[in-house]
Amino acid sequence: MSTVREAEYAEKGDYHRHLDKNWRYYPIYVAKMERVHRVLEGLPKEARIADLGCGEGVLVEELRASGRDAIGVDLNYESEHVVKDDITGTRFEAGSFDVILCLDVLEHLHFEDQVKALAEIRRLLSPGGRLIATLPNLAHFSSRIAFLLLGKLLRTSDIERHPGDRPIGEYLDLLEPGFAIEKRQGIFPTFPLSLWLTVKIPGRMVGWHRFLNTFFAVPGWCFLNLLVCRRK
Repeated sequence: MSTVREAEYAEKGDYHRHLDKNWRYYPIYVAKMERVHRVLEGLPKEARIADLGCGEGVLVEELRASGRDAIGVDLNYESEHVVKDDITGTRFEAGSFDVILCLDVLEHLHFEDQVKALAEIRRLLSPGGRLIATLPNLAHFSSRIAFLLLGKLLRTSDIERHPGDRPIGEYLDLLEPGFAIEKRQGIFPTFPLSLWLTVKIPGRMVGWHRFLNTFFAVPGWCFLNLLVCRRK
């Protein structure tokens, strides 16, 4: 089938497929995907996987190439392995998947739609199924310093792009009714100098991010949190 691109993908193309090392989120994205792959390696090979808000479906294609049963879902992209659908209410039957990925997606939704999306994820998961989510943290280290000194938070992106930006504690509260958190990891503690260098020279910061994420990634300090949750 032909590929359909809308919204940012119509403008930017398949930018996750062809990563720009000058993209300021580049080292954060690399670290996130390394950790997601580690989590997926520990899951049963026969698990039915859906990647919600998957964009171009790069990860879906990798999973399928390795023999996994995986499908992508995105509102603004459609291709051979990605179906166009709204994650606040999809066409799939209840219990269709054993694992759902939701990577840097919820922050793009308004607050009320985040609740709907999590309810839909729970509906789609089989009993005891796993949600693997990455969520940006509005209360990361440098944001707290900026609030203390300047009275404003450092948002994780423009408000138009992340209308649902929250401190990580609020996301944990949203998850609590339907999910038990089994694993939580921080990605990129935003110490001020590291944050400045990441914005200025992202392509040269991958190794430094690996060091920070190994020794200093207290989840509450970090720009991003990776959560592995079990459906209650």
